Amino acid sequence: MTSTSHPRDLRTELESLTTEAFRPELADIDRLPTLDIARLMNGEDATVAGAVAARLPQIAAAIDAVAERMARGGRLVYAGAGTAGRLGILDASECPPTFNTDPSRVVGLIAGGPDAVVTSVEGAEDSRDLARADLDTLAPTPDDTVVGISASGRTPYAIGAVEHARARGCLTIGLACNPGSPLAAAADHGIEIVVGPELLTGSTRLKSGTAQKLVLNMLSTITMIRLGKTYGNLMVDVRASNDKLRARSHRIVALATGAGDTEIEEALTATDGEVKNAILTILAEVDGPTAARLLEESGGHLRAALASVG
Repeated sequence: MTSTSHPRDLRTELESLTTEAFRPELADIDRLPTLDIARLMNGEDATVAGAVAARLPQIAAAIDAVAERMARGGRLVYAGAGTAGRLGILDASECPPTFNTDPSRVVGLIAGGPDAVVTSVEGAEDSRDLARADLDTLAPTPDDTVVGISASGRTPYAIGAVEHARARGCLTIGLACNPGSPLAAAADHGIEIVVGPELLTGSTRLKSGTAQKLVLNMLSTITMIRLGKTYGNLMVDVRASNDKLRARSHRIVALATGAGDTEIEEALTATDGEVKNAILTILAEVDGPTAARLLEESGGHLRAALASVG
């Protein structure tokens, strides 16, 4: 149901949030020299990593739960409004080129739809119904994970997505930047990164946005590590879709194998540019089709495939 909070009630609610708190000591910030403002802002940003560090056990538990479901074919779905929604779409859009995932495996939903990525869609964030409708277009299953993202932790769209996903049997994660948030309470895994009041009162694209990006980076990256999308700290599932990535693919094979340029190019050619397969052909001394079979049998885990050939 769409939010119908009275404006006065909403003002009272916002005033109680740490992310919305006014900082009188910064009331004259507009009179300071630019360098001083930059120092203040940089000092604020430096506190975000520590706030994330305080929630690492909760983040790790959520990642393990996500990886377990994605290993069964489930999807990772982000849902948020405004900055939070855009950050989810950003993280989702970077998974295919980084980890060679199908675009349907990590998805970002934003209140107001694609237009809201670049423009404000008024009122969209206040609708739980809209969140349910957006989620239903994906036909969620119990193997899927839905991550509601909201700095305030009270955004109806994010809460609605989590509540609907949980009712459908999905794993749910609530990522907020205020303690005791309704979003975290609605989810199986609540992650509250308490970054404190912003430099500009209520501008949660600042520290809150940075904190959200750090956590989303962890959720997707570490999940992909757990799924065998890396070999050590090498992106062996990178998709060579442009000149930079083709050069990176060559370098990754070199770092993993120590092979020379000619052998690497032959291996990449024999495996249609698949980095993981090329590494396996060199290290296990097998041909392209055998490498593909070994990786399929090992669930895509390069270390397991290498171990299987002794």
